[in-house]
Amino acid sequence: MIRVEHLCKSFDGRQILNNVSTTFNAGQINAVIGKSGSGKSVLIKSVTGLHSIDSGNVFYDDTNLIGLRKNDRKNLLKQIGMLFQGCALFDSLTIEENVMFPLDIHTTQTRAEKLKRVNFCLERVNMPNTNHLFPSEISGGMQKRVAIARAIVLNPKYLFCDEPNSGLDPQTSMVIDQLIKEITQEYNITTVMNTHDMNSIFEVSDQVAFIYQGQLWWNGPRNQLTKTDNAELNDFLFSSPLLRNKKGSS
Repeated sequence: MIRVEHLCKSFDGRQILNNVSTTFNAGQINAVIGKSGSGKSVLIKSVTGLHSIDSGNVFYDDTNLIGLRKNDRKNLLKQIGMLFQGCALFDSLTIEENVMFPLDIHTTQTRAEKLKRVNFCLERVNMPNTNHLFPSEISGGMQKRVAIARAIVLNPKYLFCDEPNSGLDPQTSMVIDQLIKEITQEYNITTVMNTHDMNSIFEVSDQVAFIYQGQLWWNGPRNQLTKTDNAELNDFLFSSPLLRNKKGSS
């Protein structure tokens, strides 16, 4: 579980996040949604320590990220997996080398131990026997799966997904969504997903935090999304005619 308390963040005197408090539950996909420029990306980067914050606290279970000493912070960050929007695979490394990279950096395991873990993770994301291929030799959806394998190779307690379906076709997006959900539940991971994908929001998210103009404007279970009278949230969700039919069906 991750607990965010009264988080504030500004850049060059302009406040981006204003007193945001929320909880991301273990074993669930916690979606963070909002219009472009609302502050949701800054929230994710602040929670993971990529941005320093002006005030507030971020608890990973009982450990407060804010103010941790360097070694303690490093140990905490080892428990965090990151799935980046563009996959961020190393073009010059093979699939095996890409997935093994966090093990090379953070563990003292033997090569045989690391290879066993790499193969397990590749099989888990339905990418067996691809070890010696390069990212350029596989599709975008396959690259995303490899990125998920790398994100979970250290067996993280927390997983952050930044627009995981960006650039993917609808069918591949559903496969990636389902894979993230299965892994989240199987390993009881606290997963936080920043997304614009409406199918992800309605089909696989468990909890939803709606950020509006730097504030937490709505927070609750997915099945309550279409039952709120929050005007800004409704405007965000149902601006597309395709989604209007979902209103009242969740």
